[in-house]
Amino acid sequence: MNEVALWWIGTGNVDPELLAGVRAHVQKIFRLPARLEIPAIRPDEAFDARRKQHSSRLILQWLASNRPRGAARLIGLTDADLFIPVLTFVFGEAQLKGPAAVVSTARLAGAGLPGEAARLPIRLRTEVIHELGHTFGLLHCRSPRCAMARSASLRDVDAKQPDLCETCRALFLENVDEIGEPHEQEEHADPAGR
Repeated sequence: MNEVALWWIGTGNVDPELLAGVRAHVQKIFRLPARLEIPAIRPDEAFDARRKQHSSRLILQWLASNRPRGAARLIGLTDADLFIPVLTFVFGEAQLKGPAAVVSTARLAGAGLPGEAARLPIRLRTEVIHELGHTFGLLHCRSPRCAMARSASLRDVDAKQPDLCETCRALFLENVDEIGEPHEQEEHADPAGR
């Protein structure tokens, strides 16, 4: 069965309502069954003690090698702060046309400013749709309201809708037949840091 698996791989307290909302939104947007799990294992080797952050690339490799049977796509949701070597941080990363993606709530939760916590559910849904979109072959969109638009800051994330524009929706529908077998994978980070 072709479905999307969502795994909470964070170490902090999980908000079941937040994750349930993300799962339901993934089902709605991609029209594929989605299941939410909290696996007993974690990608502990992804932590970089020098940076005090987690490597999103190592997490992607770990997710791809641990993808559950029946899951065409696996997205890891975490509270760990993510990085790629050339950027200070990323909101998430995905394997372009590959089976795995990861999104972190660490930077999406904001800096504790008034009203920031209330924005987390929409921000998380938007970035999950964005990263899963990359796994289905979608690239960055020029429409600033599309979930596939590039996000270099929380302002950019907040400008987007947690949905695909008409063009990206059409491209997704063209690519959805390819969901069963991932193609050659290329990591695709969403540059947020500098």
